Amino acid sequence: MQIQMDGACPYINIDMLIGIDDTDSPQGMCTTYLGAVLARRLIREHMQVREARLVRLNPNVTWKTRGNAAIMLDVEGDAGRAFAIACDLVEELADFSCEKTNPGVVVTEQKPGPSFYHKAVKDFCTIDEAVAILEKEGARYRGWKKCRGLIGATAAVASELPDRTSEILVYREPARFGTPRSVDRQSLFDAEAATFPHTWDTVDTTNDVIVCVPHTPDPVLFGIRGRSPQWVMAARQMVCSEKPGLEQIWVTNQGTDAHLLNGTIGALREGLSYWVRGTIADPPQTGTGGHVSFTVTDAAGTVRCMAYEPTKNFRQIVRQLIHGDDVIAVGSFKKGSINLEKIRVVSLANAEIIRPPFCTKCSKRMTSDGKGKGWKCKKCGARADVPDVQEIPRTLEPGWYEVPPTARRHLARPLCRGTPDF
Repeated sequence: MQIQMDGACPYINIDMLIGIDDTDSPQGMCTTYLGAVLARRLIREHMQVREARLVRLNPNVTWKTRGNAAIMLDVEGDAGRAFAIACDLVEELADFSCEKTNPGVVVTEQKPGPSFYHKAVKDFCTIDEAVAILEKEGARYRGWKKCRGLIGATAAVASELPDRTSEILVYREPARFGTPRSVDRQSLFDAEAATFPHTWDTVDTTNDVIVCVPHTPDPVLFGIRGRSPQWVMAARQMVCSEKPGLEQIWVTNQGTDAHLLNGTIGALREGLSYWVRGTIADPPQTGTGGHVSFTVTDAAGTVRCMAYEPTKNFRQIVRQLIHGDDVIAVGSFKKGSINLEKIRVVSLANAEIIRPPFCTKCSKRMTSDGKGKGWKCKKCGARADVPDVQEIPRTLEPGWYEVPPTARRHLARPLCRGTPDF
């Protein structure tokens, strides 16, 4: 801690954490953009911004505006001044016209314990729970409208990221907000080819789709995700685009599976994300719209699993499952189904065709002599009790399979980061 002089008025530089959430809307704005602007305004006020953190929370929260992300800045400076600047910036940039936009700002000199963060990323939290923590820590805080942003802001300052990744977000000049983006397509594919698996989800090469450029009218031009600041910057430097307004590298919990719980079929809760192990009970069926469903069972019960049409080629893997396959299904439990993010084929059942046996005398197939009575040759009357069982070779192999980048959730860990240990 140090005391500085600003004209005739002394102020004290202290370590603080600033959390902000829920300033965006489907029609525009982005909480990360507001955070990037805030970092620069704090620097102009002679404060030191040591880290910018992007924290994804439970992706199944129904009242989220888009990706359910909050931001945290680790700052050294005057806490009162920082709080005032942050609140002013929220009132300047947040989209208050949207019903779902309910901002929250937190400035705390004491880092809360990580339990609230873990609950916010895996479960559901209340505003009262957040406020109780903030009061306990003596934090400065302010909420607008329904104040739901205080949940994410509190979770952000309480976040603990033992596994972390990076994302560089490149933002547009304000004059271009809401207009068509100009990003060179080939440069994105070249960046992916040069830096994968150290970066990921820039493009979807299998489906020939750009992933990192949003389609909403928000300030983001594009974003590159990867294992470190160095790798995302290396990829970013290969991208050709319109002139950006500003850029920010974020430390994140994206791509870490931080949202997953070890689940038991029969005890799954709506809106939480799990990995569960079981056996294929009913083989996959393709329904209306191209969605694929199957059921998995264990000693506790049965649950439906879904591979929706946007998962594209992932459905071709799912369709190869048969009764008796041992699998680990990973995804969010919603409306009675696990919406698959990835799946592990632990072991394969034998695929067989059971047919009537051949008559050894006539070399023709016998016919059934009635349920439980075996088979009989129509020509010579010979009988047999054992059917002809033919094993069908399977092309599916044990291992992990994941949805393509176009369908991947922010928190889902891509297999290029290594296979899960569950």
